[in-house]
Amino acid sequence: MNFGIILSSTPPDPILFGLSLNTFIAIVANLVNVILLCALLAWLLYKPVKKFLQKRTDRIQGQLTQAEEEMTKATELKLLYEQKIEEVQQEREDILGEARRIASETSQRLVSEAKKEADTIRERAAANVEMEWERAEGEMKTAIIEISAVMAEKFVTLAINKETHDKLFNETMADLEGMKWRG
Repeated sequence: MNFGIILSSTPPDPILFGLSLNTFIAIVANLVNVILLCALLAWLLYKPVKKFLQKRTDRIQGQLTQAEEEMTKATELKLLYEQKIEEVQQEREDILGEARRIASETSQRLVSEAKKEADTIRERAAANVEMEWERAEGEMKTAIIEISAVMAEKFVTLAINKETHDKLFNETMADLEGMKWRG
């Protein structure tokens, strides 16, 4: 048998888009396989990948929400601390003001007491000076009286009789008693 004739006697394959039928069938089969593979992978992987991406989105959203909450808490704490600092500063000012007031009152009280004590010391000194003056005056009077008595006795014994003596003595005593001493 002659195969060359058989081959040549068969009609040629129809050509579609410039492709042979076998090539076209292989391309369609591959295309169907790719579509089925994509459908199968989509059916098997779409939900897990979508679930994974949703979890990741939720986790990121949760972190953002948590960050916002922590930021809000931090802002509240900052305001609270600033308020506490202001309160502490106000309390410090109040304490310093009170301390200044107490120091001023104590200073005034001490100055007042010192003035009173100084006045008391002056009064005592003046009283002591007055007492010393009176004592000295009294001693002087006594000394003058004694000297006058001695002088009068000598004078009387030398020149005066008893009558003249008594008269002079009385005059001298009257003069001494009437004399004012400086104070």
